[in-house]
Amino acid sequence: MCSDSRMAQTIAVLDFGSQYTQVIARRIRECQVYSKIYHYSTPAATLREEGVVGIILSGGPSSVFAKKAPIPDRGIFELGVPVLGVCYGIQLMGHLLGGRVSKSTHREYGHGNLRVKSPGRLFAGLPRKLRVWNSHGDRLIQLPPGFRAIGVTENSEYAAIEDRRRNLFGIQFHPEVFHTERGIGVFQNFLFGICGAKRDWTVRSFIDHAIADIRAKVGQGRVILGLSGGVDSSVAAALIHRAIGRQLTCVFVDNGLLRQNERDYVVNLYKKHFHIDLRVVDASALFLRRLKGVSEPEAKRKIIGRTFIKVFEQSLKSIGHAEFLAQGTLYPDVIESVAIGNNPAALIKTHHNVGGLPGRMKLKLLEPLRELFKDEVRGVGAKLGLPREVVWRQPFPGPGLGVRVMGALAQDKLDILRAADAILQEEMMASGLYWKVWQSFCVFLPVKSVGVVGDERNYAWVIAVRVVESIDAMTADWSRLPYDLLQKISSRITNEVRGVSRVVLDISSKPPATIEWE
Repeated sequence: MCSDSRMAQTIAVLDFGSQYTQVIARRIRECQVYSKIYHYSTPAATLREEGVVGIILSGGPSSVFAKKAPIPDRGIFELGVPVLGVCYGIQLMGHLLGGRVSKSTHREYGHGNLRVKSPGRLFAGLPRKLRVWNSHGDRLIQLPPGFRAIGVTENSEYAAIEDRRRNLFGIQFHPEVFHTERGIGVFQNFLFGICGAKRDWTVRSFIDHAIADIRAKVGQGRVILGLSGGVDSSVAAALIHRAIGRQLTCVFVDNGLLRQNERDYVVNLYKKHFHIDLRVVDASALFLRRLKGVSEPEAKRKIIGRTFIKVFEQSLKSIGHAEFLAQGTLYPDVIESVAIGNNPAALIKTHHNVGGLPGRMKLKLLEPLRELFKDEVRGVGAKLGLPREVVWRQPFPGPGLGVRVMGALAQDKLDILRAADAILQEEMMASGLYWKVWQSFCVFLPVKSVGVVGDERNYAWVIAVRVVESIDAMTADWSRLPYDLLQKISSRITNEVRGVSRVVLDISSKPPATIEWE
């Protein structure tokens, strides 16, 4: 992985609002080719300047017939680089290049069967019949000049098309999702057989270029970084420390929303073992005071974000002058935080570590992981020599338990959640499943339920257990834990945590749900 896209060949993914856009970008990187998501309106000249070797048009929720349908610069078809349209992308290609698109009477969603009429280069080496995943409302009914059909499904005679002379391709299904058989093979054929891309996106190249970039940006300046103990901030700290050493100062903020014993864990690990300049700030009272009575999740996130900034401002006074604020921002954070007005995709949630800083701070942002997905970050951390318990630690939200206590926050609710979550983590570790799932955590529900303790009625709170499996958090499925383990977790929480009468299991997948509840 190269930290600067100009150092690696780039596949541009034009985003038309699909929930799967990030998945497309991730699948390309799995092939060791650098991908970058661009706004759908990015000028063709910009793509040419950035040296893209191929373009993928994502799917999207819009119809080409909509009054405000997202339309790309038509010049992308004249750049001389291969273009692959996926779902909405094939409809756009047909609509813009002289074909005909028709509104379907009903949305086609779910599995379909693709029959490859002519493998060509897109389906080279793949089976002639593939089970694919559909999600669309319109379909192509007449080919543009120069195109031919190379694949059909039950509901579309133009499910896969190509203009071999111009290297333009379109598919009605989604190769990026796991529901599609051999979808990665379709991408590999496009990347290597059609675009001629090289496998130059590697962990070693990323680290080398990132270190050079950090040194060039920072010079002799000082950097302050908020260290949470999670994977993202830990890898960012290790990478920056490798680049500039003692010019980095890390600040650990106890915001009162941490997991059990989190503060001691971070101090012991980083200050004593990694010898990083670490300052600890206890701001728990400030955070909880500002969050008192606040129930709406977006309001919580914004308050927590603003308070972090305030704490960092105060920290600077004791640290001395610093020019940069470093953050462990990842690519999904950046994409999910794009405002509705700038992107056809709906805003999912804001991230406290994405966005501008108050001008008065006069700090520049340093985000060395901004181009990476979570599993890529883990690879960088392992290569930098971070221990397994750091690299493979499960994700923890920036706002902490503030978004795992549903409704208004209170100290007693946080204490109950901490105790319940500690039991869950202990049992997941003991079973060996902690390292095999993506995330496991408890959620405090603001409802009470009747229970029985001994012979007495117990009217107390409900805890939800959420355990999911995923590769990159863009999609996830609930984990089928052994019944005996679930029974033990539930029994321990209801017996050992005062104030809990019931434990429930969250069996929602992403999509349609998100991993976190708020």
